[in-house]
Amino acid sequence: MTHIIAEPCIGVKDTACVDVCPVDCIYGQDDDWKQLYIHPEECIDCGLCVDACPVEAIFPEEEVPEKWSAFTDENYTHFDLEPPG
Repeated sequence: MTHIIAEPCIGVKDTACVDVCPVDCIYGQDDDWKQLYIHPEECIDCGLCVDACPVEAIFPEEEVPEKWSAFTDENYTHFDLEPPG
């Protein structure tokens, strides 16, 4: 499973999650994106990014709060991948 970055990340310039990711699957640090994104096919589900996130914006895919569920599809489509289910 992958992790999803949700709404609390929008506009945040802290990239602590990028620094701890052992497979470099978090993108957007040097781009003009509204937030960071985790590539679903590259994420190894280690969870290090969850603890590093200063705004608690990262969730295991199956635990994304309902109010931010649209971010799951957005994360997949950002990388031109088909969203789950």
